[in-house]
Amino acid sequence: MPSPSDSASAYDYVLVGGGAAGLSLAYHLALEPRLATQRVLLIEPEAKDRNDRTWSFWADEPTPFDGLAVGEWNKIAFRSSGFERVFDLGEYRYRTIRGLDYYQFVHQALAARPAQFTVLRGRVMALHNTASGVQVRTEAGEEFTARYAFDSRPPAIVPQPAKHRYLLQHFLGWEIETTRDVFDPAVVEFMDFRGPQQREARFIYVLPFGSRWALVEYTLFSAKVLNRAEYEAQVINYLHNELGLTDAEYRIVDREEGAIPMTDYPLPARVESHIINLGTRAGRAKPSTGYAFRRIQAQSARLTAALAATGQPPADVTGDRWQFHFFDTLLLDIMQRRGELTRDLFAQLFARNPVTRVLRFLDEKTNWADNLRIMNSVSAGPFLRSIGHVLRGRPGQR
Repeated sequence: MPSPSDSASAYDYVLVGGGAAGLSLAYHLALEPRLATQRVLLIEPEAKDRNDRTWSFWADEPTPFDGLAVGEWNKIAFRSSGFERVFDLGEYRYRTIRGLDYYQFVHQALAARPAQFTVLRGRVMALHNTASGVQVRTEAGEEFTARYAFDSRPPAIVPQPAKHRYLLQHFLGWEIETTRDVFDPAVVEFMDFRGPQQREARFIYVLPFGSRWALVEYTLFSAKVLNRAEYEAQVINYLHNELGLTDAEYRIVDREEGAIPMTDYPLPARVESHIINLGTRAGRAKPSTGYAFRRIQAQSARLTAALAATGQPPADVTGDRWQFHFFDTLLLDIMQRRGELTRDLFAQLFARNPVTRVLRFLDEKTNWADNLRIMNSVSAGPFLRSIGHVLRGRPGQR
């Protein structure tokens, strides 16, 4: 085994983890000609050889992975008991990418640059900051050094319920094929809150890939996951009562389920001078919505541009603005103490604002004037109470 000082085990950058965040940064590095001579080691704990998830996002400009999209839509629908509307997205497009397509696409790009990228199957057990870089040790005892490490492993969260808010965005979806036309292939059912909320935020989400083919998903924001039968009962209820399907008129092609942490617990993007966090570990899953893909791309582009221009990451590795973290904390506080209010707040948000303003706000791209318009469009009471909880330094309770 070479020692860490040997050139064979010395790299410029080590990417710890080969999911959305690690592969995104790898791909951005591969596209930057000024970094073509930099040696990059990607350490993945397991093979990415199956479609284990999908990512959806909206954008008003091209992204590096648009060509992988299995669906693209220019309309979304919001539905609740008191308000329903289908919105034209204007310059925005809503897209969905399958995880396996993404993994294969990036790995092909890395394989085309064998002098620059090395991919290793392994699990990182130790990652240490040093005066000049980092030292890495894998479960198999392999050791490497690098100038910088970019860590996308799941975050290590030690709950402090007296200080921070902790919820999950959890979901189960069926990709189904039907025997007759029931879906509008032009419209994503973005949030359908018409079902019972049960003191939580609960909605149906539908991605129509055709008039007879769609992903139908039941999504919740709450502290605990359900048993599988509870999710499936709600999906079946939607298929029967909203779409009018019988059991004989559809078949399940694929399944998707998961749980994303939704918290204002501090997830720092930089922990040491030579160790940068990525993905969920860096808080890239937006705490109030769970959307992460575009935020991951933005961080990858920001890091790559700085490395190419200066040889080191930027001092501010995310570019996040504090006021949006504050807005997320307020909504999490409302969700934690009175989750059923989420339906009405989102209904007001979509009913009283242009949809492009809502999307820019959720993308954290609005200015102060639009932020004030957004806040003035929703009921003040729940937010004022949550502001009080934030000022007192403790989360609200039901």
